[in-house]
Amino acid sequence: MNITKLLVIATALTVAPGPSPRVAAMQQNRLEGVRSLTCTFALYATGTWTNGEPKGELKPSKLSLHFDQINTDEGSAEVSVVELPGAPRNGGFEAAHIIARSSLDALHFMQASDAGPLYVTTVFNAENRPGKLKAVHTRHEYSGQPLPLYTSRPEQYYGECERGR
Repeated sequence: MNITKLLVIATALTVAPGPSPRVAAMQQNRLEGVRSLTCTFALYATGTWTNGEPKGELKPSKLSLHFDQINTDEGSAEVSVVELPGAPRNGGFEAAHIIARSSLDALHFMQASDAGPLYVTTVFNAENRPGKLKAVHTRHEYSGQPLPLYTSRPEQYYGECERGR
């Protein structure tokens, strides 16, 4: 190989862009080996239908979820602490199996109740601020009559999670 080709290759390797943000996130997987997470959600959106038209509203939230015994190899987890001031004990969560599934850039928790609701929480492999990971929690639920202190319309919460110590 002549010197010109070697210089071109060396220059290309020197100025080549780094890994994509997705590859960089995968290289620093903040969720790898996690066994517990404490999540807080400061904002949520509710949805409903009024006169056939979908409507949404943003509200402040104080929802707190604690996932432990997370085992992505078995696909399981437990919700051991759930707080939502003024809400029924355990924030609407039943003593039910939580499915835990790890993906390239997130950790997902799902609970499907025999009574009808589906709850999904996703923790992203992306920091919101140091030591806190971005998260979203969604409640797929609908009741013909709104019930105070109960989820009776679809809800989506926005917040962050911290790894357990």
